[in-house]
Amino acid sequence: MAVQGFNRRTFLGAASATGLTLAAGGTLTACGSGAKANAGAEASAKLKLPAYVAANVPQPDLPGNAQGLDAGYLRYPKNLVQRSGAKPGDGEPITALTETFTTMPPAMRRNAYWQELNRRVGSEFRMTIVNGLGEESVYRSKFNALIAGGELPDLMWFPPNQGLKNIPQLLDAKFHDLTEYLSGDAVKEYPNLANIPSYAWQTAVVNGRIAGYAVPYGRMGQVYVANEDFWKPVGGLEFDSAQDFFEKAKDLLDTKRKKWVLEPAYVNHMMQFATWYGLQNKWQEKDGKLTYMYETDEYLAGLEFAIKCQKAELFYPDPNLRTTLEKMGGGFLGLHVQSFPGFLNDSAMYDWPEKVVVPFAAEKGMQPSWHYGYGSVGFTAINNKVPKKRVKTLLKVLDFLSAPMGTETRRFLDNGIEGKHWDLSKDGDVILNDKGNAEVLTTRQAINFFGNAPQSLYLPGKPDVTRGIHETEVELIKIAQADASTGFFSDTYAGKGQSSKTELEESVKDIIAGREPLSSFKSDILPKWRRTAGDAMRREYETAMAKGKK
Repeated sequence: MAVQGFNRRTFLGAASATGLTLAAGGTLTACGSGAKANAGAEASAKLKLPAYVAANVPQPDLPGNAQGLDAGYLRYPKNLVQRSGAKPGDGEPITALTETFTTMPPAMRRNAYWQELNRRVGSEFRMTIVNGLGEESVYRSKFNALIAGGELPDLMWFPPNQGLKNIPQLLDAKFHDLTEYLSGDAVKEYPNLANIPSYAWQTAVVNGRIAGYAVPYGRMGQVYVANEDFWKPVGGLEFDSAQDFFEKAKDLLDTKRKKWVLEPAYVNHMMQFATWYGLQNKWQEKDGKLTYMYETDEYLAGLEFAIKCQKAELFYPDPNLRTTLEKMGGGFLGLHVQSFPGFLNDSAMYDWPEKVVVPFAAEKGMQPSWHYGYGSVGFTAINNKVPKKRVKTLLKVLDFLSAPMGTETRRFLDNGIEGKHWDLSKDGDVILNDKGNAEVLTTRQAINFFGNAPQSLYLPGKPDVTRGIHETEVELIKIAQADASTGFFSDTYAGKGQSSKTELEESVKDIIAGREPLSSFKSDILPKWRRTAGDAMRREYETAMAKGKK
């Protein structure tokens, strides 16, 4: 299937609009001096990104575009494009470090899907798969151990949110610069890589070089997901204003029947409220000066509204709730915040009526907003001990793994072997069987982290749901904003950006919960964030952006 997610919600959220800036923005690019960082940002701004050439595949039922709208398929496409030419591999094993957040796949010798993948590629994939389901630091520990030991795999996945340090130096010392292979029209040698949108490639640029293959991921950021049935008693999910939402939510609150309206994720909800007031996406630039979303009236308005909801007891009372989806599906919660890929996965798996609430104007005359994500889930770098003549071979293999929906290769990559892993339903949908669930789903997740296709919408047996999700994407894009700092470097962000964000948001939780006064945000919390990281990030981004325009 084409809904390609990664079963751990915290990771899904990390690549979304409210998650971390990816490689080009700084999280993966911790650097030594500010001067070096700014020089790298200037070079990055002048770099020619890979050309975008849409894949030649059967027309989808619902169109996509290069801005992030996902193509949609109401049934699995027919007349699939067949792969021609030699196998991309060279007969030599391909080693790779990757991660999974689900059950580990069966070993290759007992895994018909993995064996068939090797046959089609023409090389044996020898994957070191780290299971990060229980502990976020597991992958980082394995990554660092390999770096320290010096025995690196051919392909190494650089995740966007796992605290890796000194990445520019590491890339310079240990990995190939892929700029000459992928910049501009050079990428056209690999048609499926050329089908990856520019916004995704932007996240794989580090200090003026294309550091790796940008692993594509949906650009849709976090969304407000409702159980439609929950809201039927008040007329459904149409709201004229924030106050209208509040009054309807109060009407639905029924603590005696253990029905609350909002999951207890205070900051996530507050961010959704703030978009009703028009909250910007992280950094925005005006006349060469940058403002962060924390510094805006819209952010404060969202915070005030969250306090109002907490006082009205709209939030579920246990902040450690671990059964959100069960309570959503059972009609005991009305709304939760989800990454868009996570929402797609849930829409495919569950039958309760999920629907995204598109941001609406908090008050008459206001313009609501919605925040794009970054469109990638990190990048895959190639070990510089790989002979230069083999770099193109590995890029051809990554091109194979990036085959889009509408190709026979993608059908295999997502579903395995017909008759063994999947069967066609009477309506023409591709349905995984038990062996497919055991082999394909588990193996594919590990592969998808270092090689994947741009996201498309296909929910087997749910054409109406697919159409509704596509319609929602169209509406979200109308009010979408991107982060102005994407593609620029901040040394401070790399070192302190996430910790300062976490500290501020913990304080915001205290305000919403009533443990601290609202006044403390402007008097203490915001000034501390500025001193700790905000003002330094601002200076570094402004300098980098100014140099990039010269």
